[in-house]
Amino acid sequence: MPLRVTVAEDAVLLREGLVGLLQRFGHQVTAAVGDADALVAAVEAARPDLVVTDVRMPPTETDDGLRAAVRLRAEHPRLPVVVLSQYVEQSYAARLLDSGRGEGVGYLLKERVGAVAEFMATLERVAAGGTVVDPEVIQQLVRLRQDPLERLSAREREVLALMAQGRSNANLAADLFISDAAVNKHIGNIFSKLDLPVDVDGHRRVLAVLRFLRS
Repeated sequence: MPLRVTVAEDAVLLREGLVGLLQRFGHQVTAAVGDADALVAAVEAARPDLVVTDVRMPPTETDDGLRAAVRLRAEHPRLPVVVLSQYVEQSYAARLLDSGRGEGVGYLLKERVGAVAEFMATLERVAAGGTVVDPEVIQQLVRLRQDPLERLSAREREVLALMAQGRSNANLAADLFISDAAVNKHIGNIFSKLDLPVDVDGHRRVLAVLRFLRS
């Protein structure tokens, strides 16, 4: 049965490739967009049978596509969504898979999509209410849910320990003999790995320290 599909992918060649593939298999593409805001608008306008979205896209070039998918699932729990990614985005992947009782959702790693017919069958299965998750994604989420601090590298744990001592970023850089940019990168990784969403940015440093102290 033909599906009405909204595609969100900021890489033009990949986006056009997905559009062509869907059309070749008899499906209708209601919109093909390159950023998260346009994805939300396109879904509200067309109410498609399925959304296929990348994780990393504008406006911030981080996890905007996945966050948009989580938002859409919250507003439309029965909207089937397939996320295509080059990696497992820890902060929102679990929230997406938990949404809508886990029905009509897929999370696939791009590099592990090996056959076109199998990929199209996956889309149709999700559109019908099924759940398809790459085994590598499942392994990582299970591992990460056991203890959030286990996600941190040795250096990130060291940075977090110094943060718990009240050190500023400048102090951290001096103590660890690394650049300010490296400190910011480590702290960003800590926030992401501890599932501290962007919308609590002003409190993430405190929340990260509290997670460390509770451990």
